[in-house]
Amino acid sequence: MTQGFMAQSARDRANAVPLDQIDVSQVNLWTSDDHLAYFERLRREAPVHFCKDSQYGAYWSVTKYNDIMAVDTNHKVFSSESALGGITIDDQSPELRTMRSFIAMDPPDHDGQRKAAATVVSPANLQLLEPLIRARVGELFDGLPRNQVFDWVDQVSIELTTRMLATLFDFPFEERRKLTFWSDVATMTPGPDMPIKTYEEKFALGAECLAAFTKLWDERIKLPPRGDFISAMAHSEATRNMTPMEFLGNLILLIVGGNDTTRNSITGSLYALHKNPDQFQLLRSDPSLIPSMVSETIRWQTPLAHMRRTAIEDIELGGKQIRKGDKVVMWYVSGNRDTDVIEHADQFIINRERPRTHMSFGFGVHRCVGNRLAELQLRIVWEEILKRFEKIEVVEEPTRVPSPFVRGYSKLLVRIAA
Repeated sequence: MTQGFMAQSARDRANAVPLDQIDVSQVNLWTSDDHLAYFERLRREAPVHFCKDSQYGAYWSVTKYNDIMAVDTNHKVFSSESALGGITIDDQSPELRTMRSFIAMDPPDHDGQRKAAATVVSPANLQLLEPLIRARVGELFDGLPRNQVFDWVDQVSIELTTRMLATLFDFPFEERRKLTFWSDVATMTPGPDMPIKTYEEKFALGAECLAAFTKLWDERIKLPPRGDFISAMAHSEATRNMTPMEFLGNLILLIVGGNDTTRNSITGSLYALHKNPDQFQLLRSDPSLIPSMVSETIRWQTPLAHMRRTAIEDIELGGKQIRKGDKVVMWYVSGNRDTDVIEHADQFIINRERPRTHMSFGFGVHRCVGNRLAELQLRIVWEEILKRFEKIEVVEEPTRVPSPFVRGYSKLLVRIAA
């Protein structure tokens, strides 16, 4: 079955659904990778679209680049506040609404807490981290199996990002896989077919995460400030007096932000180049295109598919009347395919004229605090790949994460020739 036929089949399915019944949050659309066809239709026929019934309740979808930017930069009308439901399409439960993080706050509360975290990923700190990142990437690549099939997601993407997280938190290195596990739990909606079955189980694992980091906090607060997230928060006026649930909220934010985005971009870059061998050949012939390819990957992959806001007053958007209290979902994954702003947006083109014209880091006060770190990691990964490997063969289609929030991969089998 060709890629074009599969894409056409997805379009046929998307076009067969009555417009008012389209629900792009359905998990099966994400595991099958069919969601892009539904967003293509919404951009064309209903750029601001109301879904009255979904597993997450009623919500508005904002699917065009400029409309998304209008929402993202207007925090006075479109709120991120945890108390109103937070920043994902899945409303935070009343028990979790006290678990505030700075991404789920509006200014001015947001500003001081974000600043504390930003010091850890400042340009000066990243310059110091670059040799360590490169050494760890090289060490991992040199130890990868040759001439045998292995899972790139587990052995490369997860391992590299987990090592980086352990460094940023100064977390016990031998226990670093706990960070990946807690990240997966945080972004997962419990259900009978999911690894986490109930919210009670999810709460218990959150408590486990909090206990581990509280121990580190108690150690760091007695020491002079250092360059890790826990020390930065313990010594900042804006964060030193957080409640335990606010501390947990910021931990989860930083773990998910550092794990899911980079991890899925590392896998997404390999998969994109596999699907576009002409672009892989172009990259090999001109490695100076790596930074441009990194930005194109982050656009094409869009590792966090959406962010949600809650309207705190009535407003018109795209000719539709949004009411106070309505849930408004900005689909970055759709905005990144908007051909009105990005030429040939469905294509993977590593030498685009403006490769950083994408929505994956968001806009406004909530623009991703770790965006430069994500770009740095991905750049180093590909610099080191091109030094070592002539070809990395993808042996079957990936298994995708069952989530309309994290657009990612749970498995990608590959083989590296000796």
